[in-house]
Amino acid sequence: MAWFLGLGITGVVLLALSLVFDGLLDGALDGALGGGLDGWLSLPVVAGFLAMTGFGGVIAQAATGVGPVGATGVGALSGVGTAWLTYRFSRALMRDQTTVTPTGGDLIGTSGSVVTAIPADGFGEVLLQLAGQPVKFAARSATPVARGAEVWVEAAPSATSVLVRPVDR
Repeated sequence: MAWFLGLGITGVVLLALSLVFDGLLDGALDGALGGGLDGWLSLPVVAGFLAMTGFGGVIAQAATGVGPVGATGVGALSGVGTAWLTYRFSRALMRDQTTVTPTGGDLIGTSGSVVTAIPADGFGEVLLQLAGQPVKFAARSATPVARGAEVWVEAAPSATSVLVRPVDR
């Protein structure tokens, strides 16, 4: 039983190390056996296999009283099941892609309103919608624009400023 406990604790320690040293050993064996082991030899999968093999063996011995060979079989089956679940879960997480981060280029052609008046040779402020959220930007215009006026974005020279023109109706 001590061997199985040691194996289970080793798996838990490896899992903790995989969290601390995220991705350190991932990719070390990528391409092995023609790529057939990619993902299967990641540290979380190996740690899950070792931990459940050890703890499954302990549970089998304590609950049913089977010998070391039977406990090894039960532990190995539970370890393989856990490794498979860990592999599938990690693949599902890797496929879950987020949307593209909005950039200043996404602002070009959008309309907004002037929050702080824009002088002819200086900066004012405009309120624009970026990814559905109201965001305030520093704004310049070729002509003076009064507070509350509607403007169109012509360019985004930096991440925090825009060039605008008043909307003619």
